[in-house]
Amino acid sequence: MRLFKGMAMTVMMGGVIAVAAGCGSDDTKTSSSEGKGSGQLQGEVITDGSSTVFPIMEAVAEEYMGTQPDVKVSVGSSGTGGGFKKFIAGDTDLANASRPVKDEESALLDEKGVKYTELKLAFDGISIVANKDNEFIDSLTVEELQNLWVDNGKAKKWSDIRPEWPNEEIKFYSPGTDSGTYDYFNEVILEEKPMVENATLSEDDNILVQGVEGDKNAIGFFGYAYYAENKDKLKIISIDNGKGAVEPTHESIKTGEYAPLSRPLYTYVANKSVAEKEQVADYTQFVIENAGELAEEVGYISLPEEEYQKDLDKLKELEK
Repeated sequence: MRLFKGMAMTVMMGGVIAVAAGCGSDDTKTSSSEGKGSGQLQGEVITDGSSTVFPIMEAVAEEYMGTQPDVKVSVGSSGTGGGFKKFIAGDTDLANASRPVKDEESALLDEKGVKYTELKLAFDGISIVANKDNEFIDSLTVEELQNLWVDNGKAKKWSDIRPEWPNEEIKFYSPGTDSGTYDYFNEVILEEKPMVENATLSEDDNILVQGVEGDKNAIGFFGYAYYAENKDKLKIISIDNGKGAVEPTHESIKTGEYAPLSRPLYTYVANKSVAEKEQVADYTQFVIENAGELAEEVGYISLPEEEYQKDLDKLKELEK
């Protein structure tokens, strides 16, 4: 599996990096699009947003710059909310998101005159993880998950959830409030109630992995790819939504059986960028054509092929 290179650097540098590209050679392939200029393009493509989507877009950017070495693709990881803020300001060409655009974000985009197109990339299953040495927890009901994470004004112990569990304080690790994963969890699990005050929050999912790995009483959540990359360091927790406990796997996420924590991942492209910047149109087409394969490579689940074709059809309409 492809390692998530540069993630810590991405956060430390304010959420934007230029993904390193290989040098061109005589046998360098041209990009996926045909009939667009000479085949070799120049310029910049700027993307930012979800840390969950970051591994997919990093992989796509690396592959693309191998075919178009004169195009610089910047991949940021400021969180879904942070990515939309930059998209609204007109600072980026694409906004990567682990949730749909919110009504208030859409209104701001409209106010700024930013027309956009939503494109689906892959499926994800938010993974609930515990420390590898945790011997007592294998599954949680959705209700227990809510009881764990909703703030009640007191420090929580495992025995508060099930009396037979240890009388030890729980340590919580959560994506930051700019994260689409946080937003999704807040909506479907917390039901908009406040999260426990003592949770460690971070936009960098690798920090969450390290936190859970380093504390025997820890519990946390993040995108499936980060669990898949760290299976040897973490313990996965199955979730019971009323039909029995289900572990997040490739199949259970793809079928939606892993409910309610399965969800699609997105990128949003500025229509103006596609229309006016040949490299952005070319890159966006490359994203759609390669998202399924590269999502699988970094630990997510590809969409049905017809979904990618729908995205390609949307893109063709923008280029007219």
